[in-house]
Amino acid sequence: ADQLKEEVTLLFETCKDVEEKLKLVDVLQHLGIDHHFERRIAVALSDIHGAEFNSSSLHDVALRFRLLRQHGLWVSPDEFNKFKGPDGRFNAEVIDDPMGMLSLYNAAHLLIHGEVELEDAILLSRHQLETIIARNLKSSPLSQQVTRALRIPLPRTLKRIEALNYIAEYNQEQACNPSVLQLARLDFNLLQLLHLRELKEFSRYI
Repeated sequence: ADQLKEEVTLLFETCKDVEEKLKLVDVLQHLGIDHHFERRIAVALSDIHGAEFNSSSLHDVALRFRLLRQHGLWVSPDEFNKFKGPDGRFNAEVIDDPMGMLSLYNAAHLLIHGEVELEDAILLSRHQLETIIARNLKSSPLSQQVTRALRIPLPRTLKRIEALNYIAEYNQEQACNPSVLQLARLDFNLLQLLHLRELKEFSRYI
C-alpha cells in the first residue's frame, strides 16, 4: 500500500496544468482515497485558487468551483457568466453538454444563502439532465453518475457509497491510472474488512 501511495503522490508532480490537477483531486475524492493525500490536495487547491484560469469548458469551470468551495476557498458564481448570453441564460451549446450540466448541477449545490443564480443553475441543469436520461437509455458511466446525482447531489453523497460505484466506473475510463485504481480497491477492501471485524466484535456484546 505504501508503494502505491508513493506512486499516486508522484502524480501531483507530473500534472502539467490546472485542468490535470483538478481531475486528479476529483478522482481521488470520488474513489474515497483523498484522505491519504490531504496535504498534497490542500497545496494543489491553494495553487489552483491563485492561478489564472481561463477555461472555456463548463465542466472544468464547474469542477474548479466545486472543489474549491468544498475546501473552504471562495469562488464567485460570476465564474459561470462566460457561458451565458446577454439575457443571463446559459448558451445552447453548454446546455446540450451532459458532462458540463452534471458538473454544474453538482457545483451549484454548494450555494450559499442568496445566490439566486446558483438556484437557477440547479433548476436548469436538473431539467436538462432528466431530459438526457429520458432520451438515452443506454447505460454508461456518465449516465449512471447522472442518475445518482439526480437522486443525491455529489456534495451530499456518502463517500463510501460513491467510492464503491466509482471504482467500477473509473476502470472504464480511458485516463484510468492503474496505481490509483489499485490503491482505491485495496483501501476499500481494507476498510470493509475493518468494519466487519468491528461488527463481529460488537455482536459479542449484544
